[in-house]
Amino acid sequence: MLRDNVWTMSTKTGLVIAILLLALGFSLAINIQHNMLSRDAMADTASARLPANFQNLFADLAKDLSPAVVHITSEMSAPADQSDSGDEGDQTMPPNPFGFPMPPMQRGPQRPETATGTGVIVRADGYVLTNDHVVAGADKVTVLLSDGRKFNGTVLRDPRTDLALVKIDARGLPFIPFGNSDGVKIGEWVLAVGNPFNLTSTVTAGIVSAKARNINILGSSGAIESFIQTDAAVNPGNSGGALVNMNGELIGVNAAIASNTGSYTGYSFAIPANIVRKVVDDFLSYGTVQRAYLGVVIREVDQELAESKGLDVVNGVYIDDLSDNGGARQAGLQKGDVIQSINQVSTKTTSELLEIIGQHSPGDIVTVKVRRNGKEVDYQVELRNQSGTTDITKKADSEYYSELGANFSQVPSDVKKKLGIDTGMQVTEVKEGMLMRGGVQPGFIVLEINDAEINSVEDIQNAMDNIQGGVIRIEGVYPNGMRMSYGFVL
Repeated sequence: MLRDNVWTMSTKTGLVIAILLLALGFSLAINIQHNMLSRDAMADTASARLPANFQNLFADLAKDLSPAVVHITSEMSAPADQSDSGDEGDQTMPPNPFGFPMPPMQRGPQRPETATGTGVIVRADGYVLTNDHVVAGADKVTVLLSDGRKFNGTVLRDPRTDLALVKIDARGLPFIPFGNSDGVKIGEWVLAVGNPFNLTSTVTAGIVSAKARNINILGSSGAIESFIQTDAAVNPGNSGGALVNMNGELIGVNAAIASNTGSYTGYSFAIPANIVRKVVDDFLSYGTVQRAYLGVVIREVDQELAESKGLDVVNGVYIDDLSDNGGARQAGLQKGDVIQSINQVSTKTTSELLEIIGQHSPGDIVTVKVRRNGKEVDYQVELRNQSGTTDITKKADSEYYSELGANFSQVPSDVKKKLGIDTGMQVTEVKEGMLMRGGVQPGFIVLEINDAEINSVEDIQNAMDNIQGGVIRIEGVYPNGMRMSYGFVL
């Protein structure tokens, strides 16, 4: 009887355990099925965000875009002392300020040096966009189309944005339309199309990894650095190539890479299309860029600056000073204001501010929101040119002095105030000549030539005419405050 009871209890216990196990298994099955359904639902939702033909989208875009991307060859006169040695050693020059090594220089029996890069056709009537550093110093620029046709080009350059527009005598060309770079989102897919290492029509893909990057490569006063950062592979030769979105629109022009090897190691940088379009429109309308200024000396706000100045914000753009003839002073902005936005677009960094202003022209009115004494105030500011007016800047306003091989312009008043100088002429462009051979970079402010004070191109001419003994000594300063002295022998 006892054994029967034990058996009965064991049987009952076993049944209970079995029922519990069945219930647990059923619950697990339901959870697994629910999770699988959830994953399927998430997959369906993610798929709904992408085009139905996403698998072929990249291939279709590459096919459509490649004909509008061209190969550019820049031919430069070789230095007089270069021998035709035919040396087959290292044919790549040291890295230049733009993050790319300079393209290979053709040696051997050819006297001219050649450099190669990429261009983007932006109008069907023969306008090709590229980087300024692709064509800088070139005596001859040749454009090779994807169909094998070759054209000589005429060039308009803007070193401050590292952009150049090349005109070729052709019609009915395929081109890439401009997109809106302000609408680009971090994380969206992009394609880079170019000619790295002379490998024509190379297409790579990646995502936008950051915006408004300042990597300090342009150097000159007034330079705009607010790059789109991507992880699409870009290498030497891609300079001037297209960065496009999934709609096949140009959202940037590839300009530089972050690399300690000279080749791609993870990040590349493109000039935003909205700045590019402004430069192109100005070239076509005026022959030179109509550059707008707020008329302020600025610094980026960080924790250290906020504490030292007693600010109640730790981001934004701090006004360190204002130019006397700038629009900001006239509108009522003050030293110590922190610019929070322009036209309702946030300006947490100086790069963001420069990008917004770089899309405007002198005479445009912008709404500037500043923080002052804990309160936010809006001001309507009329942008002006570097002379403090809204007049159209003519191409001749940048004066060229052939013996030195450079274009010069007056130094903006805010730059003078920042550097504590009241004289000088600023180098806006360096061509083949004495300054290029001496390593002078755009942005350099010439203060004296052989102890003669410089305030105009006429002063430069007089100083050069009065040279004795064939020795030239040029004293000056870069916008970052670095004083330099260059010596030349005629």
